[in-house]
Amino acid sequence: MPVPWEALIPFGLLTTMFAAAGTLFNTSQRLQNQGKPVRYGLDAWENMMMDRDKRLTGHLRGQRSDPIAPEEFATNSAWYTERTG
Repeated sequence: MPVPWEALIPFGLLTTMFAAAGTLFNTSQRLQNQGKPVRYGLDAWENMMMDRDKRLTGHLRGQRSDPIAPEEFATNSAWYTERTG
């Protein structure tokens, strides 16, 4: 059975476009996460830690190695949406 050579050009184009789209999407997600892989299956604890990291560093994936939090962290509360009375 002969190979239809004219079908290989569209097949190559489709394969290249899917590969390029997947690579660009993966690169975009990694750049948004500061070069770290995307997180899947997050539970409540991980969401709380991501919120704390955002309040500490300004980014969900940022982390600090300082044992003492910065001064603005004392007034930067996770409960800012709760009414006090």
